[in-house]
Amino acid sequence: MSQPIDPHVQVILIDDDPHLRQALHQTLDLAGLKVLPLAQAAGLADRVGRDWPGVVVSDIRMPGMDGLELLAQLHAQDPDLPVLLITGHGDVPLAVQAMRSGAYDFLEKPFASDALLDSVRRALALRALVLDNRSLRLALSDRQSLSTRLVGLSPAMLRLREQIGALAATKADVLILGETGSGKEVVARALHDLSSRRNGPFVAINAGALAESVVESELFGHEPGAFTGAQKRRIGKFEFANGGTLFLDEIESMSLDVQVKLLRMLQ
Repeated sequence: MSQPIDPHVQVILIDDDPHLRQALHQTLDLAGLKVLPLAQAAGLADRVGRDWPGVVVSDIRMPGMDGLELLAQLHAQDPDLPVLLITGHGDVPLAVQAMRSGAYDFLEKPFASDALLDSVRRALALRALVLDNRSLRLALSDRQSLSTRLVGLSPAMLRLREQIGALAATKADVLILGETGSGKEVVARALHDLSSRRNGPFVAINAGALAESVVESELFGHEPGAFTGAQKRRIGKFEFANGGTLFLDEIESMSLDVQVKLLRMLQ
C-alpha cells in the first residue's frame, strides 16, 4: 500500500524534466513552502487524501500518466483539490480545456517565478477555506446527529450534549458515571464518533461479563507460551483499540488484582 502524503507538504510538484523540476522546487522552497518533487504522476492519486491541505503543480506532457490523467484521478477523489498545470505553447488549447474540467490554473512556459508563487499561494488559501468549510459542516452534522441520539430538552440533557461536544475535541480520558441502563455506552459512542478518532475502532468491553480467568488476556493480550494453553499470540483489546476508542464498562466488577493492573495500564 502506498504511503500517504505528509500532511505538512504544501505543494506536490511533478515534472519529468529534472532541470525544470529542480528550478521550480528551489523557487517554492525559497518562498518558505514545503515541496514534494516527483518525476512522474503514476500512483500519486492513491496517496492524496481528501483532507490533504496542499495543492498539486504538474506538467501536462509527461511519459506514462500525463497531467490531464492525473487531474481526472485526483478530482475523482476530491473535486475541490487545486491542480495547477504547466503547459508548453502548443498545449494552451489543451490547458483551457483542462480548466473547463476543473483545473485551478495553468502556466505557459516560460513563466516568471512570481506568477507561479502567486498562483500557488492563492490555491493554498482556497484549499484552506474549503477544508475549513468541510470541518464546519461536519461539526454541524455531528451536533445534529447528537441531538437524535440523546433526545431531550431538559437542562441536564442540554448540558450533557454540550459536554460531549467539548470533550470530543480533546484527547482526554473520560470517566462516564451512571446507573446500569442509563446510556453510558451511548455517550461513549457519541464521544468517539465526534472525535478525530472516528475512523478508528470503537471497542466496548463489559468487564462484568468476562470470567476472571480470561480478563487479563482479553484486555492485555498474551504471547505464545505465556501460560498453559496459550498456543498463539493474542492481541488484547487495548492494542486493538489503538487509534480509536476503548470503552470499559462495569469496571467495579473486576477483581482488585485486575483493577490494579488496569490502573497501571491507564497511567
